[in-house]
Amino acid sequence: MALVPCQVLRAAILLSYCSILCNYKAIDMPAHQTYGGSWKFLTFIDLVIQAVFFGICVLTDLSSLLTKGNDSQEQERQLKKLISLRDWVMAVLAFPVGVFVVTMFWSIYIYDRELVYPKLLDNFIPAWLNHGMHTTVLPFVLIEMRTTHHQYPSRSCGLAAVCTFAVGYILWVCWIHHVTGVWVYPLLEHLSPGVKIIFFAAVTIIINIFYLVGEVLNSYIWDTQK
Repeated sequence: MALVPCQVLRAAILLSYCSILCNYKAIDMPAHQTYGGSWKFLTFIDLVIQAVFFGICVLTDLSSLLTKGNDSQEQERQLKKLISLRDWVMAVLAFPVGVFVVTMFWSIYIYDRELVYPKLLDNFIPAWLNHGMHTTVLPFVLIEMRTTHHQYPSRSCGLAAVCTFAVGYILWVCWIHHVTGVWVYPLLEHLSPGVKIIFFAAVTIIINIFYLVGEVLNSYIWDTQK
């Protein structure tokens, strides 16, 4: 028996994301007052995705507990729909976007933090909150993958959904620049138009690779156990 039931872990992770989101939104940063607000940052969007995902996980656990020993076919159908939604969000959003945010942020941060997280932000965001947004996402999503089997969609549908998300966010970033004349990330200020196109294409490819990594990792974990 596990030392901590996976249901308790999921509830604790959900509470931690709620705390991170509340503390982040409480910060009085100039960037929050400009066009797009917090929603222009992929980190914030990812935090919302993770919170929604673990919220669905907790709801699934509660529904499973309530329907245990119940012969109602309608409740069983509703539970299966909830499980399908949970698995889809994990496969298409929670894992690839979460891993992308962590790996890309720290890779660029190590190279030159001013390109992605200027030192000025240290005056607004404490270190623990920074790690809550950019570090703990990875172990949390890996814990979920290790404790629960998730049914992935067909590869073509999964990749199409991931591409739609990536392209949608890229268009959102470009629209913000069109409206304000300022790029969301300082890194983009240093790239020529041609290099920006290559960069955006590379970003889309990378997030698709992370989707495939999640699919393979999920299969490896659970096929091995079987």
